[in-house]
Amino acid sequence: VQLQASGGGLVQPGGSLRLSCVASGSVFGINAMAWYRQFPGKQRELVAIISSGGSTNYGDPVKGRFTISRDNGKNTVDLQMGSLRPEDTGVYYCNAVRFGLGFWGKGTQVTVSS
Repeated sequence: VQLQASGGGLVQPGGSLRLSCVASGSVFGINAMAWYRQFPGKQRELVAIISSGGSTNYGDPVKGRFTISRDNGKNTVDLQMGSLRPEDTGVYYCNAVRFGLGFWGKGTQVTVSS
């Protein structure tokens, strides 16, 4: 499974940004898809996860501000981010789980700054 993320960039505090990720290759059997983020010197942390059936869970810092969605037919997962804060700055990674194995895309930088 190959994952290609896009949509990162620079945004002002309070602004919005949408990340997209498309899976390709052996996509049959992909179950959960998720977004993680990593801050310098810190471990990667879960931002949001969505099952193949559409059930979602969010990390506490982003609840109420971010929304994860997916299109199973297109093998895509999106992350709509709103009310962005400087502390959301980091590298965001797309993740997919297929038959118990996790796959990662290259990260995309999100910078929230005035």
